[in-house]
Amino acid sequence: MQSKIKYILTILILITLTLSIGGCSVLSPWSPVSPPPSSSTEYTNPNWTFPSANSQAATPLPDIAHVIERAMPSVVSVTTEMIVYDIFQREHTQSAAGSGFLVRSEEGHEGYIVTNNHVVENAQEGSVQVELIDGRTFPAEIIGTDDLADLAVLKIEATNLPYAFRGDSSQLAVGDWVVAIGNALGEGITATHGIVSRLDVSITASGNTLRGLIQTDAAINPGNSGGPLVNIAGEVIGITSAKLAGWGIEGMGYAISINNAEPIIESLVRQGYVTRPWLGVSLYDVTSSIAAMNNLSVNKGALIAEVVDGSPAGLAGLKEGDVIIRFKGNEIGSAGDLIQAIHECQIGQEIEVIFVRGKDTKTTLARLKERPRP
Repeated sequence: MQSKIKYILTILILITLTLSIGGCSVLSPWSPVSPPPSSSTEYTNPNWTFPSANSQAATPLPDIAHVIERAMPSVVSVTTEMIVYDIFQREHTQSAAGSGFLVRSEEGHEGYIVTNNHVVENAQEGSVQVELIDGRTFPAEIIGTDDLADLAVLKIEATNLPYAFRGDSSQLAVGDWVVAIGNALGEGITATHGIVSRLDVSITASGNTLRGLIQTDAAINPGNSGGPLVNIAGEVIGITSAKLAGWGIEGMGYAISINNAEPIIESLVRQGYVTRPWLGVSLYDVTSSIAAMNNLSVNKGALIAEVVDGSPAGLAGLKEGDVIIRFKGNEIGSAGDLIQAIHECQIGQEIEVIFVRGKDTKTTLARLKERPRP
């Protein structure tokens, strides 16, 4: 029995020695050991330090509360009612909310309110209501609208009105602080702040191209439309009009610059509409797919979808299906290009128009007229 125990102990000792030698093999005298890294200074600069701090004090953040205190009293909530139809063509009345702001006239006592055209364009007659920041509510009359600039002017009969301060949008720079004020989501007047992200931006919405816009990352929500975008002095430098919305899109709101809007607002107050030169056509952008569908020989330009009888286009011999490629010497790549070119002309001016009909390129002259009243 003792011999058997000795045999087992001998085996265990041999196994233990074998494992010890195997586990420590990296430290055995005959195993190579990597030398420590050298202390070479070939790639170092022992004299390097951070650049010294700018001696100028950092610019403090703006006092947003002061801006809102000055600008918010002139901002109003605009509510309307419109007729909508369900999938069974049943008629329903639906409420909509927007914003606006009070502007002073030369007389200083009329209650004129600037807003967006799309806020009131489908409103039932007599359904437009305006609520002031002090809680007073008034029925509003639509004085004039302009769908091309997406602007409208309302009027209320009221006294003791707080008016907005007009700024100068030409003085804006990318990075300037701005505040958007409006009836966001129809929940009452709120304010958000951000900066000017871009200037002189063009976007297309509902087939209409708006140009010269101010882009901002201030939060814009449904109901903000028509409200003011103000600078750090509390002055209106833009009229909130649109935003890009979608998954992954943040901080892309747009406002009509007040400098571009001012002459249109004046025309709406004075005569109820905006006087513009007129060619008398309905247009589509020419794209590769449109060109293929209509068997066009060009893949860009302004495709004429309709010509108004007796219009300058009709008198000049233009027809449905023609593609305008040059207007007054300017290359036309889209319907928006042509509309912009027309607006830069004068009423009564005779313009050279180059267009494509089939595979032929033709030239005609069109004398622009005043755009008919809405």
